[in-house]
Amino acid sequence: MFRITKLLVTLFVLAQQSGLGQAAAVDLDLERASSSSEATRDWWQVAQFYQIYPRSFKDSNGDGIGDLQGIISQLNYLKNLGVTATWLSPIYTSPMVDFGYDIADFFDIQPEYGTLSDFDQLISEANKLGLKIILDFVPNHSSDENVWFKKSVKREKGYEDYYVWHDGYVNASTGERTPPSNWLQAFRGSAWEWNDERQQYYLHQFAVQQPDLNYRNPAVVAQMKRVLTYWLDRGVAGFRIDAVPWCFEVLPDAEGRYPDEPRSGYTDDPDDSSYLKHIYTQDQPETVDMVYQWRTLLDDYKRIHGGDTRILMVETYSGLDYVMQFYGNRTTKGAHIPFNFQFIVGGNGDKNNTKLNAVGFVKIINSWLGQMPAGQTANWVMGNHDQRRVGSRYGEPRIDLMNMLQMFLPGVSITYQGEELGMTDLDISWEDTRDPAACNSDPSIYESFTRDPSRTPFQWSSGANAGFSTNSTTWLPINPNYVTVNVDTESADSTSHLKFYKELVALRQTKTLQYGTTRYAAVNDNVVAIRRSLSGQTSYVLVANVLDTSVSGVDVASVLYAPGSYKIKLANPAAKATVGNSVTLNNLALEPYAALILESA
Repeated sequence: MFRITKLLVTLFVLAQQSGLGQAAAVDLDLERASSSSEATRDWWQVAQFYQIYPRSFKDSNGDGIGDLQGIISQLNYLKNLGVTATWLSPIYTSPMVDFGYDIADFFDIQPEYGTLSDFDQLISEANKLGLKIILDFVPNHSSDENVWFKKSVKREKGYEDYYVWHDGYVNASTGERTPPSNWLQAFRGSAWEWNDERQQYYLHQFAVQQPDLNYRNPAVVAQMKRVLTYWLDRGVAGFRIDAVPWCFEVLPDAEGRYPDEPRSGYTDDPDDSSYLKHIYTQDQPETVDMVYQWRTLLDDYKRIHGGDTRILMVETYSGLDYVMQFYGNRTTKGAHIPFNFQFIVGGNGDKNNTKLNAVGFVKIINSWLGQMPAGQTANWVMGNHDQRRVGSRYGEPRIDLMNMLQMFLPGVSITYQGEELGMTDLDISWEDTRDPAACNSDPSIYESFTRDPSRTPFQWSSGANAGFSTNSTTWLPINPNYVTVNVDTESADSTSHLKFYKELVALRQTKTLQYGTTRYAAVNDNVVAIRRSLSGQTSYVLVANVLDTSVSGVDVASVLYAPGSYKIKLANPAAKATVGNSVTLNNLALEPYAALILESA
């Protein structure tokens, strides 16, 4: 049933002693919140997804850059990690201005990553292991080196309006040309660029070299559907859709004028994208309909060709009212997985959540579960290639705790490469910076915009270049902590982040965590508590002290309605607890950052 309704919640407010605040427990019936019963649950609804940033995953040919053969060589690692499907950041032919998000040929592979034969081998080898491959689909723009743009510049027949063009204006006083509007690009500065050959401005909401495609042109819509079909034919299991909110802009008025966007008041820097409220260039209703069309294409493909469901994952940092529309409506299905970025954008406004208390954590959880349409599946994204790493945003002592939350909450988990190891950000110097979002600024402010710190090469071993590459240098520097934070070392350490992550993945395969009901609460400022239960199955309770102070006398049983005896199933090292020991839920003591998963005895 595809309709937005208010989630039925039961709020229990209990007065807490010692000034610790209030406990509000929220019930979520997963059978109500899911579109299917246990017997008919589709593969993706209980899947563990894993994002690979190919440039930084594994280099197979010694050039300092990750590639497809490198991914193929590590498919067994993904299988052993419990991954269901992996989505790859762009691997298409590109001049690499934005490292693959500026696509020169949507139908071929970037040579430094490999060939179409390598890609076909990747699909084949992944299928043998039961792994699915998801591709990054970049619909909003192309590279200015794409043949479509070159033809549009020349006004060749059929390509005249493939992109968003405008004459702009001439300043009556100075005689200088001015852009059609005040719109700003994501990477600083005007979103309009003058093209001498065509004698018009073109729209680029990202880098100058990334002109926006015109989705009001049916030929563009048809072309991009051909792109999707082409890769479906090559065996992909679906797509993650990049930068969805930017696909449509408002139409110009009767005189051909685009409206200026109002100031946001957020910053005084006129080149910063956040200087304006993007009410005319993002989150347009036509964009939602476009996603519905892509969903229809994937469903039709399955109907014709058979096989498993091909899925859509949608990237949008928009307001939740808009994001939830991507799930679909009463008559039309939308994206299977509109990304839930609440653990990225929620909490403190500066994304530094190292001091976030339990109330803040529960607010983040409830922001999604409380607005998700009935009959849909939740998902949990802790990090990605555009954001600081989880350990850097929430604090290194919370790394295991954050992975526990991701694997314990209902629905789909989505892990960015390296989070299972506890990889953290590396501060990149201005000289080593590669990200255009930072390079378009200057040495004094670039660190506010750079995405490079989370894109450093994956850490496989304590050997040279962390086992990532045999080259003397790598495309980005490697974090010096690779000596201890790496796959080989952590695989041999029974208390490592990697070993603990694998234990969480194994627990997540239980029927209770896949299909059970959910009840969660902030017991006090320190403690988050979540109960997962399913009739006839073992019940589990997650209790986590999210702060750096110890607590005692914590009553979780009353808040979660969790009677009976429990014993420790999993414990992070900070808990200093013994697996198998019995615990009393109405009188718990927790060390700083301690987190336990308890099972009913």
